[in-house]
Amino acid sequence: MLKTLIVHNYSLIEQLNINFQNGFSVITGETGAGKSIILGALGLLLGVRADSKTIRHGESKCIIEGHFSLNSNKLKDFFDDNDFEFEPEDCIIRREIYASGKSRAFINDTPAQLTQLKELGEQLIDIHSQHKNLLLNNEGFQLEVLDTIAHNHDLLVEYKRNYLSYKALQQELENLKEQARKNKEEEDYLNFQFNQLDEANLEPDEQEQLEEELDILSHSEEIKASLYSCNSLLQDSEDSVLCQLRNIQSHLRNIDNYFAPTKEWLERIESSYIELKDISDDIEGKGEDVEYNPKRMEYVNERLNTIYTLEKKHNKESVAELLELKELLQKKLDLINNSDEQILLFTEKLRKQKETLSSLAKKLSEKRKSGSETLVSQMTATLSNLGMPNVQFRIELKDTKDFRSNGTDEVCYLFNANKGGKLQELSQIASGGEIARVMLSLKSLMAGASDLPTLIFDEIDTGVSGSIAEKMAIIMKQMCESENRQVISITHLPQIASRGTVHYKVFKEDKENETLSHIIALKPEERVHEIAHMLSGENLTEAAINNAKELLRQK
Repeated sequence: MLKTLIVHNYSLIEQLNINFQNGFSVITGETGAGKSIILGALGLLLGVRADSKTIRHGESKCIIEGHFSLNSNKLKDFFDDNDFEFEPEDCIIRREIYASGKSRAFINDTPAQLTQLKELGEQLIDIHSQHKNLLLNNEGFQLEVLDTIAHNHDLLVEYKRNYLSYKALQQELENLKEQARKNKEEEDYLNFQFNQLDEANLEPDEQEQLEEELDILSHSEEIKASLYSCNSLLQDSEDSVLCQLRNIQSHLRNIDNYFAPTKEWLERIESSYIELKDISDDIEGKGEDVEYNPKRMEYVNERLNTIYTLEKKHNKESVAELLELKELLQKKLDLINNSDEQILLFTEKLRKQKETLSSLAKKLSEKRKSGSETLVSQMTATLSNLGMPNVQFRIELKDTKDFRSNGTDEVCYLFNANKGGKLQELSQIASGGEIARVMLSLKSLMAGASDLPTLIFDEIDTGVSGSIAEKMAIIMKQMCESENRQVISITHLPQIASRGTVHYKVFKEDKENETLSHIIALKPEERVHEIAHMLSGENLTEAAINNAKELLRQK
């Protein structure tokens, strides 16, 4: 329930701090006095996008704050899920709008997103403006009414969850089929590419080894000659390095007994001799291995040409990348080979999900059919009480055969206010006054079937007057019989204004340089005068005052 609305620097409002009561309240005021501004401020608390143009002229920011009492513990889950403090006695929603265009939102002083404000707001307040009478043309709204009356909330949540799963499976199956179709189209080409790489029998380090071998084969004679010369210089000639080292060793041994440094030099020369001898043997062995082999050279060239051609064709830079491509091609071909199996698997999943969804849709349809009978009976009685004694109201439900986000039902409200008249779609036949009465009746029945704490009607009485307006006021008052329910009606009709438990007035005040809007709760005598003005206009008459008193007495 809305307890307090606080507004600073919003549109024509400089400062506003107004308390609201439970039960039936009314708001009156001349056209343009600022009633729509109050609704606009409330809309911001419910997640409507902010516009910096609504900031009062000359100010840098505006603040709208609402205090609510939460009489339903079901909201606790929302607060827990979103990490907000749960304060059922005083839940505070605040919006701050800055001239720069930025805005901030808070729930119990914790920053909040607009989506969170909307989610919470939908469970706190229902604002019905005149233009929302057009919802009667909307099949979604008609189903919403029916589901509320049939108490389908939990079943509808379960259906929607399964519907989303069904659509996801359906999309995944379509993607699989499309991918399989594309893969089939390129299967021959993929096979050709894979076979070409497979037949090449590539090895990871093959290219480097072949390139090295080709260098050796191409310069075999030069290599062999150089290695032969090196080996001769090391050990094959009489003045070879190794022979010279042996001579040096011999000379040093002659003085070994009486010249101490000789021992270390001999060890070092011996180590060098062994190392050089090993190098010489290695050179000799390698030299024998190197030979000019035209056939091998031809094979190596052909092999490298194969590798280079594959790298160029596939835009790769190494054998390793070619092998990665081969693996990828293998996976694609495996996927193609397994696609039929995958499609069958997802087809079965989709079939089972469809069965589940069909069962839920059937339950929804059955409950809607039962709920429609209840709704028709209640609407007929309520509309009859609102001056339509011969009203005909019927609900048609048709099976769409296709799954929709809210079931498989098409709904249509049929209406005729006259005895023996032909039933037609409600939106095509009802007058403005009849639409207002139908919408109020629907809203009152929905309120009875839900626990929405606050309903605000913005001139829902358009097109009616006299005793019908009085009966509409009685219905709005009856809607408050539920504990802690709050109904607020913005009205121009004295018959409705007189029925409110609390009466608020919106008015403008002209100052030197600006016009400001205010809202106040009227005292008993002020209320008599306000209703009298609504009866007689600007010129207040004694008869109007007496009529106003009589209306209030009848309340």
